[in-house]
Amino acid sequence: MDAQLPHMLRSDAKDNRDRIVAAARGLFSEHGLGVGMREVARRAEVGPATLYRRFPTKQTLIEEAFSVELNSCRKIVEDGCADSDAWRGFSDVVRGLTSLNVRNRGFVDAFMSADPDVRVFSEHRQELLEMLARLARAAQLQGALRRDFRVDDLVLILLAGRGLTSTISATEEEAAQRFAELALDAFHSDSTRRRTPPAPASITRR
Repeated sequence: MDAQLPHMLRSDAKDNRDRIVAAARGLFSEHGLGVGMREVARRAEVGPATLYRRFPTKQTLIEEAFSVELNSCRKIVEDGCADSDAWRGFSDVVRGLTSLNVRNRGFVDAFMSADPDVRVFSEHRQELLEMLARLARAAQLQGALRRDFRVDDLVLILLAGRGLTSTISATEEEAAQRFAELALDAFHSDSTRRRTPPAPASITRR
């Protein structure tokens, strides 16, 4: 029994940590970054002391909670930039980021925030925005992206897209897909060029 005790303690510690991260991911996704540490502890069913022992600051918890989304965001941008067709790559980035945005409300809040609790994202943000600017320039040189486009316009779309999380959860992804296609139509240099976007999602109640 004594020999098993350290293993049991390590297992319990890992279980507590996993529950805390899962609770934080859920709460940040649902409600954004305003969620308090004690609320995370309550959902994880651990005491505040256990929470702070694993994550001494809210910043460390946010970093861990959004590590998967940050990697997904980077892959979306890198894959888009690697496409030999700049407009196609740009379009895939808009679709991918819009979908990621609607799946996790808190991630875009964290990624765009100047809050010191989430300063870890600032370097990633700067690097990815520079990559997006180069991709946009390539799409403009290709003649597909409107000449007056700025990366801030894409950020504006992402910020506006956060409102999609207030729709019925079953239609969020459908709404995100249509929203992305409508945005791409607005971004294209040829106003007569129109893709047929996905059918409107049923987001109004009658």
